[in-house]
Order: sequence, then C-alpha cells, then structure tokens
Amino acid sequence: MRIWLIIVASLLGGAAQAQIPPSEQELLGYRGLMAAAAQGDTSAISQLAGNPEQRELRDSNGRTALIVATFRKQHAAIKALLAAGANTAALDQQKYDAVTVAAVADDPQTLKILLDSGASAKLITSVYDGTALIAAAHLGHEEVVRLLIAAGAPLDHVNNLGWTALMESIVLGNGGPRHQATLRALMQAGANPDIADRQGVTPLAHARRRGYTAMVDILTKAGAR
Repeated sequence: MRIWLIIVASLLGGAAQAQIPPSEQELLGYRGLMAAAAQGDTSAISQLAGNPEQRELRDSNGRTALIVATFRKQHAAIKALLAAGANTAALDQQKYDAVTVAAVADDPQTLKILLDSGASAKLITSVYDGTALIAAAHLGHEEVVRLLIAAGAPLDHVNNLGWTALMESIVLGNGGPRHQATLRALMQAGANPDIADRQGVTPLAHARRRGYTAMVDILTKAGAR
C-alpha cells in the first residue's frame, strides 16, 4: 500500500507538469490569432476572433488561442477572446482546459477572469478524469481552491485514481500551511471527509499515518471518521 502510494505520488508529482505550455519554437511559429493571443495583441484579436474557424484553430498540441493566452497570462488577450466567444470548454491533447491551466499555475487573477466570463469549474479534465479543484487541492493552491469552490466546482468528484480533492490535499500534499488551508476551505464548503480511497483508507487515516497533526485536527473537529 505504502509503495503504491509513493509510485502514484511520484507520477502525480508530475501531474501538474503534465500540462505542456507552448515552447519557444511554437511561439515563434504561431501566426494569426494564435500569435496575437500569445503576444497579447488585442487589436489583432478584435480583427481575427470574429471568425469562428480562426477562433477555434488548434496548434500541434491541441491548444486553442484561449489556452495559449492562459498559459502566457495575457489577461487583455483572454478578455478579448472571451468577448469574441472563445470556447472555454476546449481541451488540449493532455485534456486540460483554460480553467485547469490557470488553477495549476496558481494564477487566481487569470482564473477569476475566466470564471467571471462564464467558464466552468465543473469540467472533467486531465488523463486522471479529475477537475481543476482536484489539481489545485493536490498542489495546495488555497486561493484558487476558494475561487473554484465559489464557482460551483464539484466538491466530492472522485477521479480515476479513486481520490477526491480533499483526499489529494492530504495524500499528495506536504501537510504544510497551504495544504492545511486548502483542506479547511474544502471542509468549510461541505466536502465529504469520509470518502475513502479504493483500499478503504479514509482521509483522516491518511493524515494520521503521515503525522499531519494540523490536518488531523481539522478533520476530527469536523467529525471525520
């Protein structure tokens, strides 16, 4: 059991890294709307994004202009693309949407722009069939977690590893202040602390095994078993 968790944690220790931002070579090769999105050229975006075919063009990794602008944190470009009707649910080849890209990047400002414009926090993303909330909880991005919760992210979604956001905040976290704050935010929002993993081990048991005393305290005070 312990060895299995270490292997999975190692793989997922790169799950956030499974996102592939545009390379320098790709950026140099972009043309049209894709180049405008990467560079934050809102004038070009306003001219080109009205064309649905241009707006939803994909690069070699399946990224749309909106996903590229999100990776690049080009806020004005993101707003212009959203105003033009860019598809916020588009997924790249790693099955990431713009919301999950911003969540993994610990980028609340970009995330808020996306969510305020109607992007969904409920999409199933990544090869692990997770959510932006699970990815953010895994990484201890507590402010991002709060934004996603407020946007209606599914609190108790179980990914194909058998883990919820609450579980990942423990088994893939480090027990430190940011993961504690993440756990607290999930608990306050009503996440179920008793959803066990596939081996029947609860979040509380995992926290105890790891010696995460602050997390144990948060869970026990909420009546977790």
